[in-house]
Amino acid sequence: MTKVRLESLDVLRGFDLFCLVALESILHPLAHALDSEAFNKFMWCFTHVEWEGFSSWDLVMPLFLFMTGITIPFSLSAVKRDKTLPRLPIYTRILKRFVILWIFGMICQGNLLGLDPSRIYLYSNTLQTIALGYLVSSILFINLKTATQVVVSISLLLIYWVLMQFVSVDGFGGGDYTPIANFAEWVDRVVLGRFRDAATISADGTVEFASWYNYTWIVSSLNFVVTVMSGMFAGIILKSANFTANKKFKFLLFIGVALVVVGYLLGFVHPIIKKLWTSSMTIYSSGWCYILMALFYWFIDVKGYRSRTEFFKIYGMNSITAYMLTIVVSFSSISQSLFHGLEQYVGDYYHFIIALSNCTIIYLILRYMYKNNIFLKV
Repeated sequence: MTKVRLESLDVLRGFDLFCLVALESILHPLAHALDSEAFNKFMWCFTHVEWEGFSSWDLVMPLFLFMTGITIPFSLSAVKRDKTLPRLPIYTRILKRFVILWIFGMICQGNLLGLDPSRIYLYSNTLQTIALGYLVSSILFINLKTATQVVVSISLLLIYWVLMQFVSVDGFGGGDYTPIANFAEWVDRVVLGRFRDAATISADGTVEFASWYNYTWIVSSLNFVVTVMSGMFAGIILKSANFTANKKFKFLLFIGVALVVVGYLLGFVHPIIKKLWTSSMTIYSSGWCYILMALFYWFIDVKGYRSRTEFFKIYGMNSITAYMLTIVVSFSSISQSLFHGLEQYVGDYYHFIIALSNCTIIYLILRYMYKNNIFLKV
């Protein structure tokens, strides 16, 4: 039987990556050059909330994790059904993907390519959250029933809340959700130490943590896993032969709306903070991910509106490549070599032109790969 590809997932992934690797890079220098009050207000859509709250831009990372989860039922269902298949090669493949993504994350944000041990950071990047979420979710998918997986997800949300709300150590925690005194902050400082992003070694050999860096990773990993698993549940629905396409759309949309409402209401007692990846934020963001997946599925896979989706598929079908090219490789030298003469004439718009040129180069590389069926998988 020929496998039917879930095109809406490719397009949604491409939309997410386009926003992350291209649109944001272009719009911020454009906003600086325009210096328009109206455009600056519009840029809220492409700006992270400083601490408590949630903007559309805060959805980019959860959506990336969510879509990773969707792929799990499509790639591992045969393994789950057939108990006679050897498990070791499957677990080896899963572990290999985990390791590669983790190393990629260290390259992107951990200064691994700097070859300076004092600047290497261990756990600081989106790709590493995907790696961990994929590892745990895949193993749970293969070995547990769906109902048990749901119980595990709820349990992780509750464990995170209990830790943040009731555990207090050295003046951290005990329900404190401020940037510098929450429990997750204490755990990262103790566990990661010098290997935490932005940490430095002072002259007397003590570790100093940057006051401006408030992302947390160790305790937040509980909910990174939940975000991937929420996508996994969406993938189970989308792959199921027990639902019609219309029912899948309605089911996804209903779950999404319900999660948004529940997450929003929980935010009054357990604040929505993306930098901490709180349980309320996990539920709230997953709800929006379900809604987006439902809408893309309805229009693309059900209604068949595919004629103008190639642009996003170019990004979506080589998403890791797009991310790595953007973060690791600097194309500015090429762009500045081509357009350096314009700077004297265009003023602040020069930085916008360079950003647009960089994004165009990356797009052309991805387009060449797409047209030649070159898809790099981890």
